[in-house]
This record gives sequence, structure tokens and C-alpha cells, in this order.
Amino acid sequence: MKFLVIVEEGPKSFGAYVPDLPGCVAVGVTRNEVVALIQEAIEFHLEGMRADGKPMPHPNSSAMSVEVAVA
Repeated sequence: MKFLVIVEEGPKSFGAYVPDLPGCVAVGVTRNEVVALIQEAIEFHLEGMRADGKPMPHPNSSAMSVEVAVA
């Protein structure tokens, strides 16, 4: 399965979250660290859902860039 991950850069760290998995988040000092941590978080989140007998979610989110003119 592939899930959309949003990575945001803050003043001193990076944060990541998964829109299709509410509550699935990670924070790291570098972009590489947060990507590794969010992958672990997704796996852990899905394992917890499976253990609780919840159905596996289907990834529905997508992303795109939109170009706008700035005056």
C-alpha cells in the first residue's frame, strides 16, 4: 500500500502526517529522519488497526502543485 505523506519543515525540525490515517504523525530533526519515522509510524498504525479488528483503510488522498501568478 502507498499512502500520501505530507512533510512540513519547521524552524528547527520536520513534521510528517498521513491524511488517510488520522493521528499518524512523526517529527524528526532532518527530512530523512522524519521520512523513516513516518514509515515506521504507518506500519505501527496499521498493525494496531489489524490487532483491533478494524478494516484496512484505502489510500484516497492525493497531492498536486498549483502555480499562481503573484503581483
